Amino acid sequence: MNIKILGPGCARCHALEKTVREVVSELQINATVEEIKDMKKMLEYPILTTPGLVINEQVVSSGQVLGKNEVTQLIVNALDKEERVKGS
Repeated sequence: MNIKILGPGCARCHALEKTVREVVSELQINATVEEIKDMKKMLEYPILTTPGLVINEQVVSSGQVLGKNEVTQLIVNALDKEERVKGS
């Protein structure tokens, strides 16, 4: 799983990254978490405000600092989707 936090490195971006890393650790999943601060790279994704959250190249949130429960649900949904694709 590949998770990206899009943003210039502001406090809101750091807060989202911290939450994402906590959830990944708690779920004990194999995931790469990276911050994308380069404006050109951020513009490759359809977000209007930061922070943006991208899971497996799908934008799942923008402009919000999501809580732990919300991040957990988004990651679990992405894991379920991965399993369905593998099972096909």
